[in-house]
Amino acid sequence: MGLENFYRRVMDLNMMEDSPDKEQAARELFEDLNHTQLPEHFNWAADIFEGLHVRQHPDKPGLVWADLESGREARFSFGQMARRSNQALNYLRKYGVQKGDNVYMMIPIVPETWFASLACVKGGLIIVPTATTMTARELQFRFEAYAPDVILADEASAEIVETALKNSGSQPKVNILLGHREGWNDYAASENEADTAEPAQTRADDLSFCFFTSGTTGLPKRVGHTMVSYPVGHLSTAVMIGLRPADVHHNLSAPGWAKWGWSSFFGPLNVGATATGFYFTTLDAEKYLKAVCKYGVTTFCAPPTAWRMFIGQDLEKFDFSALRQSVSAGEPLNPEVIQQWQKATGTEIRDFYGQTESTAMIGNPPWMTGKMKAGSFGRPSFMYDMAILDDDGNAVRQPDEPGHIVVRLNRWRALGLFKEYIGSPEKMKDVFDNDCYFTGDRAYIDEDGYWWFYGRADDVIKSSDYRVGPFEVESALVEHPAVTEAAVVGVPDPERYQLVKAYVILAPGHEAGRELALDLFKHTIEVLPKFKIPRIIEFVPEVPKTISGKIRRVELRENETKRSEQGTGRNPNEFFYRDFPELSSRRK
Repeated sequence: MGLENFYRRVMDLNMMEDSPDKEQAARELFEDLNHTQLPEHFNWAADIFEGLHVRQHPDKPGLVWADLESGREARFSFGQMARRSNQALNYLRKYGVQKGDNVYMMIPIVPETWFASLACVKGGLIIVPTATTMTARELQFRFEAYAPDVILADEASAEIVETALKNSGSQPKVNILLGHREGWNDYAASENEADTAEPAQTRADDLSFCFFTSGTTGLPKRVGHTMVSYPVGHLSTAVMIGLRPADVHHNLSAPGWAKWGWSSFFGPLNVGATATGFYFTTLDAEKYLKAVCKYGVTTFCAPPTAWRMFIGQDLEKFDFSALRQSVSAGEPLNPEVIQQWQKATGTEIRDFYGQTESTAMIGNPPWMTGKMKAGSFGRPSFMYDMAILDDDGNAVRQPDEPGHIVVRLNRWRALGLFKEYIGSPEKMKDVFDNDCYFTGDRAYIDEDGYWWFYGRADDVIKSSDYRVGPFEVESALVEHPAVTEAAVVGVPDPERYQLVKAYVILAPGHEAGRELALDLFKHTIEVLPKFKIPRIIEFVPEVPKTISGKIRRVELRENETKRSEQGTGRNPNEFFYRDFPELSSRRK
């Protein structure tokens, strides 16, 4: 049974009415997929995007893009997307770029993001999604850990890239710019290349993506996904969202993050739906919702932070008649948000869960509509064999008893699971144990079989739609001469889920106070992207530690949770970013 058949079956499945029959059909589909013999070679761009969708409907809309600030828009059919991506691939090959090379993509939400991604998959190149919020120091670390073969950046990022290349000593084969700058090659020149290209002969287990993800006790890990784990693995995401070929799908996410690959790229293009992208610099909820309505979005995916912004609008003035499905991921939404959105649009916001290391693992698929429990992130996808284990590695039997979320591997290995932490065998040992992959998250299952998120098992901070590793923030703080030690944790926040808080121990000769807190805020602004900047700094004489001297961040988090629940006021020597008007002209 060829893999193309499973894409066709997913499209047929998602056209079914939401019912127990649909749930059973999904179970049978993934049971077949989980145990199918994978082909030795697979190239999604050639075999599915072009071989299935472009061949069948070359003139169908494949991408609709709009600049919400200038009003510009662009539309591309599936055939046009294929031609543009082939031109991009030929342009790369002209500079000696070949199968197995990596491409750092540091560009915003523009059509070229889709074209370049298609080109990389077809050419067997390894995409390294890179957020445009990166600092030169962060890029330098990445370049030193994984030397770039190709850089694709926009004009706003060029200077930072140049600094990181110089400091790391990296020499890519080619640097390509969306725009014009001395020393760079202009991406627009790719349009002079031939619009057909031979696909690379890629094996199913060849690497296709390398994501740098936040670590808790070290610098970012490199998550390696394959030619199968993302393209085929995201069939679970397409089913969870309920995407149909006639849909106009929109996902509010930046290209430098895994969620863009999930829901802006593979999700819709797996089933031949129309993808959309809206460019903006600052999220304007009213303007964004107007675009959702203007372009007839039928399936809409956004993070919880955005949903909370959206319901603050007068939703009655928007025409949501085209909207069919609404989904969220990141952290649980409170019932009021779900209720208000449903009242205005007639759609329930369905939550689901996954990681950079996976595709959609747990969630509320369309057949759960009307049967969801507010706050629950649903039930496992049939692609994954999920379980909750206690600290001894035994399955949790009692309802409502929290444990570790794991993917069991002894019956089958979920196709959507990543291949490896590239170059980090010790990190692989940390998460793969006893025939299980440990996600690092904790949850519990209620008596009706619904899953509920309990918290991180490690120390990664979840702020808005971002994950922040405390080590990176701590490292930035201790660079300041007044700081001898720092401990960073996430503290509860009603808007962002968590805020980054730093406990700071001062070096001798320095005094806690507003002036020093301001100086530390300014220092972190210079060396960290805005989503990692501490929002709270508290000067303390010491922090709790284990016998071996490791910071007990879990104890700090528990203390902050208690303070939040009890409504305790501000601690002495605790300073909030928002209280400094001097920072108002800097990063928000």
